[in-house]
Amino acid sequence: MKSRSKAKAAFNPLLLDSQLCFALYSTSLAMNKVYRKLLRGLDLTYPQYLVMLVLWERDGITVSELGTRLFLDSGTLTPLLKRMESMGLLHRNRDADDERRVVVSLSEAGRALREKAKAVPQQMSCMLPALDRIKALVVELKQVRKGLVDAENE
Repeated sequence: MKSRSKAKAAFNPLLLDSQLCFALYSTSLAMNKVYRKLLRGLDLTYPQYLVMLVLWERDGITVSELGTRLFLDSGTLTPLLKRMESMGLLHRNRDADDERRVVVSLSEAGRALREKAKAVPQQMSCMLPALDRIKALVVELKQVRKGLVDAENE
């Protein structure tokens, strides 16, 4: 019982290393550095890679759905998609049923890139804890994100 109160007393919420936000931020920075190296061979940035992951999962998605999936607004997503279209990875077309909607589809080059990208998760997994720990962490982080999004929307 004494050690529990000692641990409680040792925790200082105003220390940088006590901050969840800093742990997430610094981990994100480190992860982005590693992804930058891994994605160089695909000629993709990390945000472009995320777009490709969504499109490889579900081709022919609207810009709005893509933004929702990636937690990006259209002001961030539109220039990203324009650049990727100029790279020949995807096409953006108005929906025939509703011209207000823009549908994003993979090009042949975008589909072909999927095969090369298969090595990226394998290479990344070599630098991370065991898969079961990663799966549990992803579940917890999704719960944290949901709580923050819900609080923001209140």
